[in-house]
Amino acid sequence: MVTKKIRIMRGLLLGFVVVMCLPLVSQEKESHLKNIVQITNGGDNAEAYWSFDNKYLSFQSNNKAWGVSCDQIFNMQVDKAVKDMNIKHPRISTGKGRTTCSYFMPDNKQILYASTHLGGDACPQDAERDSVYLWSVYNTYDIFVADLKGNITKQLTNSPGYDAEGTVSPKGDKIVFTSDRSGDLELWTMDMDGSNQKQVTFGLGYDGGAFFSPDGKKLVFRASRPTTAEEVKTYKTYLSKGLVAPSKMEIYTCNVDGSDLKQITHLGKANWAPFYHPNGKKIIFSSNHKSTRGYDFQLYLINEDGTGLEQVTTESIFNAFPMFSPDGKKICFSSNRNNNGTRDTNLFIADWND
Repeated sequence: MVTKKIRIMRGLLLGFVVVMCLPLVSQEKESHLKNIVQITNGGDNAEAYWSFDNKYLSFQSNNKAWGVSCDQIFNMQVDKAVKDMNIKHPRISTGKGRTTCSYFMPDNKQILYASTHLGGDACPQDAERDSVYLWSVYNTYDIFVADLKGNITKQLTNSPGYDAEGTVSPKGDKIVFTSDRSGDLELWTMDMDGSNQKQVTFGLGYDGGAFFSPDGKKLVFRASRPTTAEEVKTYKTYLSKGLVAPSKMEIYTCNVDGSDLKQITHLGKANWAPFYHPNGKKIIFSSNHKSTRGYDFQLYLINEDGTGLEQVTTESIFNAFPMFSPDGKKICFSSNRNNNGTRDTNLFIADWND
């Protein structure tokens, strides 16, 4: 679903030329980001998430040069990518179907990801859409765990419908994911072996892209909340077709059991891809709320109580999927900076400066 996310968000970018910069850059305007390094080159690369030992990144890509026709999961050794952004990385997923949302398991030897391959070898077809930008939520997604050679070691979900967007607690005891098995797109948790699956959100609307706080006690996620009769009808109609309109989302937090639900942002437009700052008191996320025409996604920081909004990025018109390394020293994110005017979205890492 990530390439779909990028395409949809980038669908608002057509007609604009991306400002070029060198692979290694340092912008004064981006004072939190030091020693920015580009680590992929070509295609759509996104949702890159660190291993627990800070040495690797699992990510998804549709880079045609790597012999894939739609999103597949790859494992990147960071120090090698820093030296050469053009190297090909080992593929972890089967190469069949479409994949999304990978995440390292605590042993650093296995990677969790969602895939449609049980529903067919081919990439699932994009649904037809009207003038509204939409994401597809394929009902053939399930969540798997594979070793670093790509061998599937366990299937964690097997319910009919959409099961994807899984991430792992820093405590190594829980996985949070999004499922529509209850009739709506809600957050669920499960133990590391797939047992004890529990629904933790219940509000009508799409709840997804959840991550744990550094202490493993809270969740941060993006959510839509249709309120008017027309909005509710539209949401349910799209969902019945396996679609979600992502143009109105805000950032929420709750405890791991779903209690103490709080809306953090009230910015309007699309606020998504949140991740906790290492201090557990701030949240970084992507937003287009400043844009007058829908494009221009930048990274922002906000306090957990919704105060102190601060813009982090200024370069290019797409920046998203931020994740701090477990040691808190670095950040990885996706951006279309330095893409020579193409539609490529690449991965970047930087030293984080508070």
